[in-house]
Amino acid sequence: MTTPLLAVTRDVPSLRAAVNGWRRAGLSVGLVPTMGALHEGHLSLVRTAKERCDRVVASLFVNPRQFAPHEDFERYPRDEDGDSALLASAGCDLLFAPERSVMYPEGFATNVIVSDVSTPLEGEMRPHFFGGVATVVTKLLLQCLPDRAFFGEKDYQQLLVIKRLARDLDMPIEIIGCATVREHDGLAMSSRNAYLSADERRIAARLNHVLHDAIKAVHHGAPIADAEAEASRHLAAAGFTSVDYIAIRDAETLARVADLSRPARILAAAWLGKTRLIDNMAV
Repeated sequence: MTTPLLAVTRDVPSLRAAVNGWRRAGLSVGLVPTMGALHEGHLSLVRTAKERCDRVVASLFVNPRQFAPHEDFERYPRDEDGDSALLASAGCDLLFAPERSVMYPEGFATNVIVSDVSTPLEGEMRPHFFGGVATVVTKLLLQCLPDRAFFGEKDYQQLLVIKRLARDLDMPIEIIGCATVREHDGLAMSSRNAYLSADERRIAARLNHVLHDAIKAVHHGAPIADAEAEASRHLAAAGFTSVDYIAIRDAETLARVADLSRPARILAAAWLGKTRLIDNMAV
């Protein structure tokens, strides 16, 4: 069976014309923003969007503003034809794949900064990151104006930042977080997993198990700081090159917590060679 071709637009007027046409027909619209290099995690977002909305737009744009000069913007995997085929198979109706000049035309001078929830963890390790994310996501949401937009919980802090900006800017858009999709051994699916060597890929699965062990320790009475420190030691012993953070935080604010009297989340970022892996889960 031949995979159906997916309609592609590369400019904002064409995107808005398609969305407005659906709206005139009384149809709801979902948006799934991506940077491409798609995997099952992305496709699950598309399928969820299709269940919740009549029409689904996926965007594909590798956003330069969320990469620092020393990071992997140039080598980030790119395969628009392959991604388009995958999106079509998952039920996507339209691919928005703008050029850099469309997203950031000459003279572009606006940055969107979300305070508080963007400050700890990723905000400390990658201070450029959330400004770039918030700016591009704000543009995508305003360009498409969907009824709902879908984001994966693997990037949990990012999800909180996007929920906050949509709320603070009174956007009439529901931001929906979707569960992390994992490999058979528990590793969270990520486009950057392709960077891992065979040995690194084997070690990478330990991240999920170490986080589960930390959660168990806290529920059995271990102090949160002790559980965090022990988890870092276990990752180092497993072969991780370095650990940026392992932290149990308030699930809504990412503030530090002394106990589990409120919903909490454990979040981690660690390096295997030149690959940075992140993960999180409810405590």
